[in-house]
Amino acid sequence: MNGRHDQSPPEHDGGLSYDLPVLARRRMIRLMAGASLVPLVGCTSQEKPSASASSPPSSSAACAEIPEETAGPFPGDGSNGVNLLKESGVVRSDITKSFGGSAGGTAEGVPLTITLTVVDAASGCGTPRKGAAVYVWQCDRDGAYSLYSEGVTDENYLRGVQESDDKGRVTFRSVFPGCYPGRWPHVHFEVYGSLADATAATSITNTSQLAFPKDVCDEVYATDGYGASVRNLSGLSLESDGIFSDGHDRQLATMRGSSAAGYTATLTVPV
Repeated sequence: MNGRHDQSPPEHDGGLSYDLPVLARRRMIRLMAGASLVPLVGCTSQEKPSASASSPPSSSAACAEIPEETAGPFPGDGSNGVNLLKESGVVRSDITKSFGGSAGGTAEGVPLTITLTVVDAASGCGTPRKGAAVYVWQCDRDGAYSLYSEGVTDENYLRGVQESDDKGRVTFRSVFPGCYPGRWPHVHFEVYGSLADATAATSITNTSQLAFPKDVCDEVYATDGYGASVRNLSGLSLESDGIFSDGHDRQLATMRGSSAAGYTATLTVPV
C-alpha cells in the first residue's frame, strides 16, 4: 500500500491532520533480522558529510526495504487529481523549471542535487537496481507544491522522473525545500519497476520520503528567502514529526556542500 488518498488538497500540506491516520498502518516491523544501522555523523557548512553514509552495503546480510510512507496530498501522479507522469518532458534531471504547457516558472533557492541509489533488498542491498525509475516531488522555498498550492497551480516545477543507471543511481538538480507548518523538511519519492511503468503511472513498488539533517536546515534557512522556514522549523523535530517520529535513520540524507556552493543529498533506497 502506498498511502493513497481521495481528498481534495488543502492550500498547503495537510500536516499531522492528514498524515497521522495514514501512519496508523505503517511499518509494524522495523529492521528485524538484525539489520545494523550506521551511527549518524554531524555536518558543518564545510565539505563534510552529515547523517549516515548511504553507499550500498557490500554484505549479503538481510536488508530491510526503505520505510513505506504516505504520498501526501500533492503527488501529481494521478492518485489525487492531476497526473504529471504521462506528460512529455517529465523524464528529466533538472527539476528546477516548469515544462510543457505550464507557466514556465523557475523555483528559487539554495541549489540541491539529490542522488538516490536504488538497490535490491533481497540480495542484502548489494545489487543495484538498474532500469528502475524514481519519481521525486517536493515543495519550493515558500513551502508550496506546484500543481496544487495557491499561486503555483499553473507550475509543475520540482517534479521529475529518472531511470536508474547501472549503479542503481538517479540524480536530480533541485533547490532546498522550505519548511512549512507541521512537517519536517523532506522530499517525496516513488519507485517504479521500470521507466515505462513510471510514465504510465502504474505499478509503484515503493513510496517514501527523504529527510534533511537539522544542522543543514539551519544553515540553509539563514539565507535570503527562507525566513518563514526559520519560524516553522523552530517548533519541529525529527522525533516529533508525524512521518519520521517512529524512526528516520534509513531516510536521513547524507549531505555535502554549503549554502553558498549548494548541497548534495544522497540516500540508498532498498526496494
